[in-house]
This record gives sequence, structure tokens and C-alpha cells, in this order.
Amino acid sequence: MMRTRIVLGAAVLVGALPAWAVAQAGALDPGTTGPAWSPYLVGALIGLLSMFTFYFSDKPLGASTAYAQVAGLIGQVVARRHTDSLHFYAEKKEPKIGWEVALVVGIVVGAFLAAWTGGEITARWLPPMWAARFGESVWLRLAVGFAGGGLMAFGARMAGGCTSGHGISGALQLSVGSWIALAGFFVGGIITAMLLFYT
Repeated sequence: MMRTRIVLGAAVLVGALPAWAVAQAGALDPGTTGPAWSPYLVGALIGLLSMFTFYFSDKPLGASTAYAQVAGLIGQVVARRHTDSLHFYAEKKEPKIGWEVALVVGIVVGAFLAAWTGGEITARWLPPMWAARFGESVWLRLAVGFAGGGLMAFGARMAGGCTSGHGISGALQLSVGSWIALAGFFVGGIITAMLLFYT
């Protein structure tokens, strides 16, 4: 029990500290409006983060499993028999709040701390680039964000991992499937951005 608590606490810290530290670096990146770390330094830190994740949890770094675990917990409340019959939960393990969920919580906390300490909180619902292209409808922005998140979650389950699982952990292990998935992430992201903002 104590080891589980230590792992959960470490996962929250591992998720939060890198994001929060971005605001503390003091080196300006031309693509941002406030303090930010060099992308090379951040890349090196993500590599270290992945190694620590393997060391402490004996599992690859990833975030999409957290959403599957939370969905499983909700499913057990509203439709337990159906949820328990699903292949994912029957084959892997019963849904629970594990280190993956703690990592996602840490990422959200760290992102908030980074924005707050870096003076990046604007209380603005719409980024200027979005408003210039699609207007001032907050509902449209929320609908597109929700639909995009749903498609990404579906894709992560279909691919057996998300950008963290394949693009970081899998690529660092030189997995051919992860390198193919990583290329697909970039190609898909570029095409989507061009369709949204440059057509």
C-alpha cells in the first residue's frame, strides 16, 4: 500500500514538475509570449522522464490508458456487467486510479502552474488565430475540441498507444510500429492544421 502511494505521488510530481519548470527557465522562445525552455532541453528532460518511468513503474510512459481507466470506473458505476465484459478490462486489469491517472493529473497541474507563474493565463476562451479564422463562437470551439479529443482517444486505442506511448516510449525503444505511428501523428497533424487554418 505504501509503495502504491509513493508511485502515485511520484507520478503526479513527474507530470507536474517539467510543465511547471518551463515557466521558470527565463530563456525566451520566439514562438511564445512568455518564459519558456529551449525545445532541446525539454526533449532531453522528456527522455529522462521516460527512463525514470521505466525504472519506477516498469511500464512505458503514456497517457491514453488513464482515460481508459477513468472510463472503466465510470462504466462500472452505470453499466457494470457490460464494462466487466469488455475485452480491454477482462484481459488487462480492473479499472483503477493508477500511476497513469496520477501522471495526467500532474500534467494538468503542471500546465496550470507554468501558465500562472509565466503570466500566460489570459482568461480568453478563443486563441486569436482561431477567432480570425472561425469567428467568436465559443460553442464552435468547444464542439471542435471535444470532437477532436474523441477522435484522438479512439485513434490511441486503435493504435495501441498515444503520442506519449508511441512517440516517446516506443520511439526510445526503437519500436518499428511506434516510429510508423509517430510519422502518422506528424503527417496527420500537419494536414489537419493546413485544412483548418490555411485553406
